[in-house]
Amino acid sequence: MTTDKKIGKKIERLPRPVRLQLSVLIKEIEALGPVRGNWPNYGALDGDRHHCHLKKGHPTYVAVWEIVNKEIRIVEIIYAGTHERAPY
Repeated sequence: MTTDKKIGKKIERLPRPVRLQLSVLIKEIEALGPVRGNWPNYGALDGDRHHCHLKKGHPTYVAVWEIVNKEIRIVEIIYAGTHERAPY
C-alpha cells in the first residue's frame, strides 16, 4: 500500500475517527485485497479505481484507491477527504 506525500498530509488533517477508519480500511486492503464490498457505499470506479465511505453524515468522508500493479499487488490511496472533492 502506498500513498502520495500530498495525500499523506491531507490524511494527517482528517478528523481522528476518520483517520482510524482509513487505517482499518488500509489494513483490510493489505490483508484481503482491494475489493472491499463490506464497506459502506463501496463501489468500483472506472478502470482499477475503487471507493467507499469512511464516515457518513455531514460532511461525508470517502477514500479512493487505485490498483497500480496487479502482479505484485500494489494499491495506492489517491484520495481521502470529503465527498464533495472526491475524484470520481
